[in-house]
Amino acid sequence: MAFLQIEQVVKDFDGVKAVNDVSLDIEKGEIFALLGSSGCGKTTLLRMLAGFETPTTGRIVLNGQDLAGLAPYERPLNMMFQSYALFPHLTVWDNIAFGLKRDGLPKDQIAAQVEDMLKLVQLGKYAKRKPHQLSGGQQQRVALARSLAKKPQLLLLDEPLGALDKKLREETQIELVNIIHNVGATCVMVTHDQEEAMTMATRIGVMSEGRLLQVGAPEEVYETPATRFVADFIGNVNLMDGTLTVDEPDHVVITCEGCTHYVGHGITGTVGMPVTVALRPEKIRLDATPPAGPHGPHNQLQGTVKDMSYFGSFTVYHLLLANGKQLKVSESNTERHCDLPIARGDSVWAHWSPTAQVVLTA
Repeated sequence: MAFLQIEQVVKDFDGVKAVNDVSLDIEKGEIFALLGSSGCGKTTLLRMLAGFETPTTGRIVLNGQDLAGLAPYERPLNMMFQSYALFPHLTVWDNIAFGLKRDGLPKDQIAAQVEDMLKLVQLGKYAKRKPHQLSGGQQQRVALARSLAKKPQLLLLDEPLGALDKKLREETQIELVNIIHNVGATCVMVTHDQEEAMTMATRIGVMSEGRLLQVGAPEEVYETPATRFVADFIGNVNLMDGTLTVDEPDHVVITCEGCTHYVGHGITGTVGMPVTVALRPEKIRLDATPPAGPHGPHNQLQGTVKDMSYFGSFTVYHLLLANGKQLKVSESNTERHCDLPIARGDSVWAHWSPTAQVVLTA
């Protein structure tokens, strides 16, 4: 039996299903990320776990206990909000101790647990400070310590790093994961930030319009998206609509406008069916001349460099194709001086391997 079971949960707001028949099992010790754009239903699902919303139908079971009818304060879980919701008039020490005091624990036990939490989040020397005297990252760690102090069975994080700037957010992601793993907590987090979900989570669930479209490890969802929406939502991708023209057990050929794709594996389909080819920008290579390959004219396109953006570790090129569409290519800057200097207006050839594409039928 899974540690957290979400069984056919529906949440209906005046005829609109914010969460639509979601079933999900989460194992003990997992960090699970619900990922999706605004209005997809991820926050509503998190609020139902916390007890702030009641499912219209379906049930939620935590460690064998049905949570139906339990108020938020009766549930063996804790929720950390994006705003952190720290008490401004209390010190760091008292903020962490607040829930323990409300539970009526003995003073010596409260002191021991607060000290353990301060040590865990490395804020011992800041114990007497007020929240406004801390940086954003330090406030985030105080909020986490307060959430973990009561040793909840389940930790819920609502956009946990959303209030931090980009650099601090990146620094805090790994730190936060290590703290959660050290405590041994099971965690469900909500985020719209793909990089945050892929960095922190052991598994990701992608949501859209109230439905859970795909669940898997970050690399599985990125490399093998189940639908066009997932492919487009997670990372950057070139999507090309085409028709299946050759269907063999060990390869298929898909004809798209302006190019043909030789894919080095079979798919479940029939000749003539419409499909979409998903091709990640980093899986494409650029050359000044047409590439010579074993698959003839397949898996290559000629285009003109319309725009290019340098990001330090990699450069993104936007190629204008003969059919008027654009192809996005990302190349790693592994050397200080590029072997193939490319400038705006250059004509180049883009090419990719038979294992680079994902064929989507949904």
